[in-house]
Amino acid sequence: MGYRMGKAIAITRSDLTADELRSAAAKSRDGAQVRRLLALALILEGHSRTEAAKRSGMERQTLRDWVHRYNLAGVAGLTSGHGPGQPAALTAGQMAELKALVIQGPDPKKHGVVRWRCVDLRAEVARRFTVDVTEGTIGKWLRRLGLTRLQPRPFHPKKDVAAQAAFKKTSPAW
Repeated sequence: MGYRMGKAIAITRSDLTADELRSAAAKSRDGAQVRRLLALALILEGHSRTEAAKRSGMERQTLRDWVHRYNLAGVAGLTSGHGPGQPAALTAGQMAELKALVIQGPDPKKHGVVRWRCVDLRAEVARRFTVDVTEGTIGKWLRRLGLTRLQPRPFHPKKDVAAQAAFKKTSPAW
């Protein structure tokens, strides 16, 4: 017995023409979706599945799978899916603790710094939560918490308010 090929899956969606699929491909920023849209446009223009797959850089079976996805979900079904990514390194409670720590600021005697930098927070996160992350991740967490990496210059613990006021009054700039 020889190998028998199954029947080609038809494109049952008729809401877009081949030209409209090409137009959608021109607007897409997902390169893989562009290839899929152009392959479907070739099929709608009457090219064989084998030729459309070959010209689009995929196997015929892969093109068949994308036809199924297009029939079910339209153009949106042709986007590249991304997995959920790595699980969060810190729990919600730990993130809240980190936010409170940043807002409170460091203790110069205990932490050895007068303001938090990402490198300092990275060390503090490793010490408190035994989680090792990059400085970039610390920056992302700060943005997600509504904080910024840039902090105002801290006040010196021995500042003299009266001397500052006197300087402002006698300074030529004033």
